[in-house]
This record gives sequence, C-alpha cells and structure tokens, in this order.
Amino acid sequence: MLRSYLKIAWRNLLKNKTNTAINITGLSIGMTCCILIVMYVVDELSYDRDWPNAARIYRVALERKYPDRSTKYAIIPPSYAGVFQQELSEVDESVRLSPFNGNGPTLLKYKGQSFEENNIIIADSGFFRVFQIPVLRGNRDKVLNRPNTVVLTQNTASRLFGQANPLGQLIEVVGGPKLEVSGICENPPENTHFDFDFLVSSVANEAQPANFISFAAATYVLLKPGARPETVQGKIPALVEKYAAGQVQRNFGVSFRDYLKAGNGYFYFLQPLQSIHLNSNLEAELGTNGSQTLVTIFSIIAGFVLLIAGINFMNLATARSSDRAREVGIRKALGSTKTQLAAQFLTESVLLSLFSFLAAVMLVAGLLPYFNNLAGKQLSIDFLVGWRMPLLVLMALLIGLLAGSYPAGVLSAFEPIKVLKGKFFATRQGQFLRNGLVVFQFSISVMLIICTLVVLTQLHYIQSKELGFAKESVVTIQGTGFLQGKTEAFKEELRQLAGVAQVGATNSTPGAQNFFGISFRNQGVAETVTGRGMVIDDDYLPALKMSMQAGRSFSKAFNDSLSVILNEEAVKELGLTDPIGKQLISPDNLVKADGPEVTYTIVGVVKNFHFSSLHQRIAPLFILHDRWFNRANNQIIVRLKASDSQAVLAQTEGLWKRYLPEQPFHYSFLEADWGALYHSEQVSERLFSVFSLLAIFIACIGLLGLAIYVIQQRTKEIGVRKVLGASVSGIVLLLSKDFLKLVLIAIVIASPVAWYAMSQWLQDFAYKIDMPWWAFLLAGLLAVFIAVLTVSFQSIKAALMNPVKSLRSE
Repeated sequence: MLRSYLKIAWRNLLKNKTNTAINITGLSIGMTCCILIVMYVVDELSYDRDWPNAARIYRVALERKYPDRSTKYAIIPPSYAGVFQQELSEVDESVRLSPFNGNGPTLLKYKGQSFEENNIIIADSGFFRVFQIPVLRGNRDKVLNRPNTVVLTQNTASRLFGQANPLGQLIEVVGGPKLEVSGICENPPENTHFDFDFLVSSVANEAQPANFISFAAATYVLLKPGARPETVQGKIPALVEKYAAGQVQRNFGVSFRDYLKAGNGYFYFLQPLQSIHLNSNLEAELGTNGSQTLVTIFSIIAGFVLLIAGINFMNLATARSSDRAREVGIRKALGSTKTQLAAQFLTESVLLSLFSFLAAVMLVAGLLPYFNNLAGKQLSIDFLVGWRMPLLVLMALLIGLLAGSYPAGVLSAFEPIKVLKGKFFATRQGQFLRNGLVVFQFSISVMLIICTLVVLTQLHYIQSKELGFAKESVVTIQGTGFLQGKTEAFKEELRQLAGVAQVGATNSTPGAQNFFGISFRNQGVAETVTGRGMVIDDDYLPALKMSMQAGRSFSKAFNDSLSVILNEEAVKELGLTDPIGKQLISPDNLVKADGPEVTYTIVGVVKNFHFSSLHQRIAPLFILHDRWFNRANNQIIVRLKASDSQAVLAQTEGLWKRYLPEQPFHYSFLEADWGALYHSEQVSERLFSVFSLLAIFIACIGLLGLAIYVIQQRTKEIGVRKVLGASVSGIVLLLSKDFLKLVLIAIVIASPVAWYAMSQWLQDFAYKIDMPWWAFLLAGLLAVFIAVLTVSFQSIKAALMNPVKSLRSE
C-alpha cells in the first residue's frame, strides 16, 4: 500500500510542476532559515554548560547605588572572596578572576623567542576546585599557590613546548616578572563567557590591604549541594555592613548608615554561571556576551518563517481542492475509504517536505559561511551530523504531516455523488481560512520589515549622534606603557610626521572599560559624589576636539599635577555654581592605596561627552593629569590629517620598532572601536534584514501560487467581461483588489504588534529615537507594492488573453 501511495504521490507532484516548485521553494527556504537559526540558538545556549558542577557555580555581581543613579558591575572588591568562603556555610569554594593585562595583548619571551598572547587570566588557587578542569601535570591544589607561577592549557603547552615537559620552565613577561610553569590543565570548554590559555597565580596580589569597597575582580562561588542561592544572597548585606562600614567611615568620613541614607549602597547579587553569557551585560565583563533577547527574537523568527512556508502549502492545497474533487469522487466510488484517501494526500505532503528538507540541507551547507559572517559566529556543518540529523528528519516529517493534515481532511471528506454530478463548490469557510492564512503571512512579513527599519534607524542615530568628541581619523596605539621614560620623546617624534595633526596620551578612550571609579566631595561637606575617572596628558582633550564649558584644559604652562577637570554632569551633582578654582577632596588616593585624602583644584569643565555607549546615561567624570599618576601612558591617540592613513601608519610602525623592537605594534581606529560597542545591534539589523526579506519572499510565492489558481478559476469570467467591453486595467484591478484588501488588513494587524515590540527593544538605550512613523508607512507601502507586483503579472496576463480561447469550451 505504501508503495502505491508513493507512486501516486510522485505522479501528482510531477503532474503539477508549478505548484510543486512553489511549495518546495517556500518550504526549503523556510527550513533553511529555521536550521540556520537553530544552529545559532543552540550555540548561544551552550555557553558554560560543559563545566563540571556548572549548576552550582555562581558569579557574585554588584549593583553600586549612587544618590541619583546606579551601575552594575561584573567585578567586586577582592577581599570578599575569602569572607564568603569563611562566613557563609553554603559556600564550598570561591575564586577570583581578572584579566592579566586589561584584556589586551601581552608580550612574552621564552629562550630568546618573543611571542604575543591575549588570553591570560589571573586566578586564585581555588580555580581548579571551583571549575574542576582536570590538571594533567602538577598538583591541582598547589599549582597556583606560589607567586609568579602559571598553568598552561594542553593546547598552549603543545604549541610552546611540543612534547617536552614544560614544568619548571620560565616564561618572561616583557617588562614584567618571569613566570614559572607549575602545571598543565585540560583545554577549557569551547563556549565559555571567559577564555584562557594561561592562568597566572594571584598570590602576588594577595599582599595588598583588605579592600571591601573598590572593585577589582570577578568572583565566583561554588555552592554546596542543596544550597539555595537566594539564601546566600540574603546573607551578604550583613557581611557588607560588617566589613565595609569601617572603610566607608575612613574613606568618606560618614557612618555606613548615613552613607546608605544619602542614596549610596552596595547591593550584591548572584548570577548563575550558565546564564551569564545571555543575561549579563555589566560593566567590566571578562568577555563579550550574547543577548537572550536576540536569541528569543530569532527563535520566534525561525518559527514564523517556517510557519509561513507551511501556510503556503496549506493554502495552495486547499485552493486546488476543486481540481482534485473529481479524483476523490472516482476513487471513493471505486471503494477507497476516507482514511486511505487522507493517507494518500499526507504521503504527498510528507514527500514534498522531505524533498524540501534535502534542498534545505544543501542550502545550509552553501550559505553557512555567509551566515557566519552575518552573525559573527564560527558554526560548522558538522552540527547536522550525528544525533541531530534524525531529529531534523523527524522535524521534516512533522512539518509534512502538520501542513498536509488540513488539506488531507478537506479533500478526503468530499461526497462522491455531488462531486461526480459537478455540484462541488469551494466552501465559504475554506475561502475564509485561505484569506486568514494570507493575512497571517503578510502580518509577519510587515512586522519584520518595520522592526528592521526601526533597528536601522536607531543604529544610524547612535552612529551619527553628536558625541562631544570627534572620533573620525583618530588612531589609538595600545601598549605604549612599555615606552616608560621614552613616552614624551616618542610623542614628539610622532608630531613631526607629515600626516599627523595632534598626539595625546590617556589611560582610556571613549567606549573602553578602563575608566576607574573615584569619589570627590566639596570642602567641609561629608557627602561624596562617585563617578568615573580617567588620566590624560596636556594634549588629549584638544586631540579629540572636546570643548571646554569653563576654565581651561591641562597645560605645560601650569603645575597641573593636582588639578582636576570635571564634566558638566559632575559639576551638577556636586552642586557647584562657579567651579573654577574651587578645591575638591578625594578619599581615593590613587598613588598609595591606604594613603591620606588628596585635595585637587578644579581648573576646567569639559562639556559632557559620551565616554560609554548610548545604552548608558552620561555619568560624572573626573579627569586627572598624568604628571602625578603617570598612568596616561597606556594608550596614545593620534589624529591624522586628511592624507594617506596607511602611509602614516607605516611610518608610525617604523618609529615604534625603533623604540620597542620586541614589542608588536597594535593600533585601532577610534571610529571602529566605537562602532564595535553596538555589535549586538549590528547583528540584529543584518539578520532582521535577511529574514524579513526571506519571509516576504516566501509569502509572495505563496500569493503567486494562489493568484495563479484563482485566475485560472475565473478565466471564463474574464472572457465574458472582455466580450462585454471591460478594459484591461479594469480586469487587472478586479483581480488584484481582493488580494490587496488582505495585505491592508495584514498591515493594520502588524503595526501595533511591531510598535510594542520595538518600544520594548528601545528601552535598552538611554539615548534613543522616537518611534519613526515613516517606518510603518514605508513597510506598508513596500508590502502593498510587492503584493501588487506579484499578483499583477498574472492578472495582466489573464486580462490580455484572447476571450475566444477562454470561452471556446462553452
């Protein structure tokens, strides 16, 4: 019986080539989109799932409250790790992690050979007890117990030492200590929110004074089996008051309770390890995280696109029901049962689905490199190999069964006597269902177009908004701290290059995470204002073309070692009306951690500029001079003239090699660095654009198939109308208006849904566009234009047909 079903199904598919081609095209594109998005989603959901005891590991994060704002950090004061382990009975182990060189490249040397590494993390000795990566060489509990020791991953050890035993070998950090290899561990899981090739012992840092208010390290705790994170989180406030109160009193001159009453506070919360990648976007993350919102949106899009393709099949199958009614009548008259007929039609739909699935797999293999480029991923076709392939085949079978179930039920229910007497007519209910499905298809398509336009508009806004500094033609040179005493000479030689306009130095550039926390208060006032701090030289502000609202920038003509420049937001929060010349007191001694308070003189007020992404409001900023701190040597910024930038960069690299022959030359353009802050939004925009186009394409080929069928059914009506004098334009309008009504209904339904969805998405931005009305209008016009274009081709073809041919059979 099955063989017979397959043979008849194959013949029917070949007989109706246009219908078959439309269905396979729509279904294969829908399945391709679905498979690609599933690959993306599965990859995103796999982060931090492979750690042993991952379900019991939590990161302790911090929400730092200020009087009129709050900021969430992925790092906390370093002294809490030991306190949690000692005083919380639910905590089994704890570990602190921090980047070795601020996530930047580090130059290492072994036996005279220099090489550069990026993935170096400082870790406590408890790392292997928390994350439980097997240690292949060395004692797990002792490999990070001594200062200046390092554990290598298996791949790193093989790359550097081959088959030789690396234990006891010394790797030199250029400009830093020599690290002794104390252990080899297995490679970490592929998808983690932090990555490492080297683990450097933190023992050298543990000699620092206890610190319970300044943030320094990502802290993880391994809870005991059965321990509840809510219980642990509920106990932390008492520990904060116990350990931080004294430091608050010493640093800020007020009691801890008064400090809290003023609107300040430290609120610690636990983040499950497995949720960090998709649900955490805090300050000072160890790596770039994903977005749960993005995963949810794309999962919904995958379902919608597949649903649109399935609807095409249902629509076309039910629309062609009158063509197959006589076949059903004859087969029923010859003894076929309703079940046998339903099985026959389901076989056809399943066969169509399987052919579409094969086409989809080939499309995925061909399109995967382009999709990886769009999504910023490194997905492999190997994803489809193994146990996932049977699941995908099962998905194809289910799609065939679900998409074919309604048409099969409709067709197998025809009454043979009425059908064979020619009294079969398509029911009003069937027509209503088909119209409803078309509306649903175009509603999804219009909604995706609107979302794409809104995302594009917001991206354009954040990329073109006045930032308060000029990011164009600015190059940032990293690693300039290695210049040490040669910094000024290097900058002076840079200024002499023909293509260089200005040169400045800083510890951080806009968009970077190197801004540190610092507090200030007015003289005679206990209440402090905490904001961000940065260190610059005399030329930094002019090089970025920042404007002064009052006072002056730093200058060699003055002794600015204890001067400070504020932004307008800092002036506002400090309540200053005439700030120039006023003195501020900072409890944060940046030269000596436990040193006395420092008094600064305000010499200038810079106009507010965006030093972090537009997701965040501008916070108070305190700009210090590098003459005292000598911390502005980390980065040098170079503003280029309107000339050949590559030639200037080549000259700069030559100069760099003369000063630091062993140190690699690293640079980036500030404009590109700023754009990278919106990587997630750029991915959203690209994928939205692609999938909205595919969705409307699938909907249109379904509409085309439906139009072909409807026009075929009305061929004789068109002939009669032409004989009675109807014009071509009148017939085209007659045939198109019914479809146009459906598209207009779809626009009305899609618009409020898209408005709500995009309103929620825009809430993530502190600076955002107003909802663009024109996006809704343009999306509607595009949908109408595409639908009319799709239908009008067949309508014009029918209208131009010779009425003699269409009426010949009458």
